[in-house]
Amino acid sequence: MEDEERDDQQLYEHHRFVVDRGQESMRLDKYLQMRIESISRNKVQTAIKVGCVRVNDVEAKSNYKVKPNDLITVLLPEPPHEFELVPEEMDIPVVYEDDDVLVVDKPAGLVVHPGVGNWTGTLVNGLLYYFGDSGARPLLVHRIDKDTSGLLLVAKNEEAQVVLAKQFFDHTIERKYNALVWGDFDEDEGTITGNLGRSPQDRRIMCVYPHEKGVPEEEQRGKHAVTHWHVLERFGYVTLVECVLETGRTHQIRAHMKHIGHPLFSDTSYGGSAILKGTTFSRYRQFVENCFAVCPRQALHARILGFEHPRTGQHMHFESPLPDDLQALLERWRKYSTNKDLV
Repeated sequence: MEDEERDDQQLYEHHRFVVDRGQESMRLDKYLQMRIESISRNKVQTAIKVGCVRVNDVEAKSNYKVKPNDLITVLLPEPPHEFELVPEEMDIPVVYEDDDVLVVDKPAGLVVHPGVGNWTGTLVNGLLYYFGDSGARPLLVHRIDKDTSGLLLVAKNEEAQVVLAKQFFDHTIERKYNALVWGDFDEDEGTITGNLGRSPQDRRIMCVYPHEKGVPEEEQRGKHAVTHWHVLERFGYVTLVECVLETGRTHQIRAHMKHIGHPLFSDTSYGGSAILKGTTFSRYRQFVENCFAVCPRQALHARILGFEHPRTGQHMHFESPLPDDLQALLERWRKYSTNKDLV
């Protein structure tokens, strides 16, 4: 399992402190610096400023004086690495960059972050080399799968990372994906809601579990996930859809679309690399096999990314054109759907 195929929420540390009965009066920021290992004062103060710290379930200020039995909860992005990251030279398609953020148009096949099985050759390794001695650091606030292409947002300093992490946590980041899926739809749009958790048969993939009413979130099977979709183009046996993420779970679009009977085209892990719709004629079978060869990975692209700039508050909006493999794949299906004699 590639390390980047983790839930976006797993990029955050969740701390929960109950202040000791004998604790003397102390500023909240100083208390958190004392309780959280290797954290800078800037990161603590930024987290408090943007609402990542709550005392007794109410957002607090840095100068709040902690009292015995106070319940303090903290959301912080990306725990410290347990291994040394090595800079590696590579070609990185940077879409936008300033002192605080960097937007990358990630190609399919590139792992985002080092982990088991992928300790080198990742985007983070490349960004470390790209930043050089500038003082910037590649700090992640979300991830996309190795074989998914498209836009990825990276913070360059702790303050920006904390602000952006809060936007992701609050689901105010705009993320729209294009996906080619098997089958046609009766409707033009819809919403998929279902908890996502590891499959008991195969830990590499995710399954959808029902959300149990009245059961606390921490006791649910899987984690709450919502995907909105609408049809962009119909080709008969396959359909191009736009998916809008409300949550950021591992393999969310891939698992959700399979759950409603529409696996992503060429998605080996979720059954999309078999011929699921259409005739059994050899010419059609050869056509689909050729399509698999054109796009030998899940047909999924992170096309639109929008967020509030962490320093200026300005709304930032980016769009990424479909990469060559998906363009070629769609063109083949367009020709087939309008003139099956071309097969």
